[in-house]
Amino acid sequence: MSAALITALTAVVVPMTVAPSMIGAAKAATCPPAEVVFARGRMEPPGPGQVGAAFVNALRTLRGPNVALYSVRYPADTQADVAANDMSRHVQWMTRNCPNTRLILGGYSLGAVATDLILAMPISAFTFNSPLPKGTDRHVAAVALFGNGANWAAPITLLNPAYQNRTIDLCHSDDPICNPSSPYKWQAGWQDHLAPGYIRSGMVAQAARFVSARL
Repeated sequence: MSAALITALTAVVVPMTVAPSMIGAAKAATCPPAEVVFARGRMEPPGPGQVGAAFVNALRTLRGPNVALYSVRYPADTQADVAANDMSRHVQWMTRNCPNTRLILGGYSLGAVATDLILAMPISAFTFNSPLPKGTDRHVAAVALFGNGANWAAPITLLNPAYQNRTIDLCHSDDPICNPSSPYKWQAGWQDHLAPGYIRSGMVAQAARFVSARL
């Protein structure tokens, strides 16, 4: 390696090593006051999905444009565990690197199940291998769930009472995924599960108001 190249590399590395406080300040400056971590529904394309995008837009209208968004990365087919692992890893990264950022966890349909999983499972199990450490709940301002099929078993507020007063779990009308009274009305009620129904009904705006009050 030539002396000139070594000198050039040193010029890049040394300022980073001699001024860690500057790095910390820069990192802190990039931390948003609040961030939505949202898992889209089954078969939606990558991103926050229709419900997630509408929810973030509604929250930004109430709280300003500095509300950040992390869209959970997963295939959105049947892999709630993959979504839960990605969501959990991101939440843990945020609590380490942006401890003052208030986190809003949320999901629609399969994404809601993934959110339930990370909040209800304190240990690794099967293919879920990224449980949240103790104390993570202190960083979570609110939880917003839509069309949550896990409610058939038990609501997240029962499985983890720490989130009792900061969770909104909404089911639209006869949505057969989350409405226990409609288990055999899938065809008739399916339209109520689709994202536009949650948006047009005002439920997304309702969730945004709930979350805004907890930031």
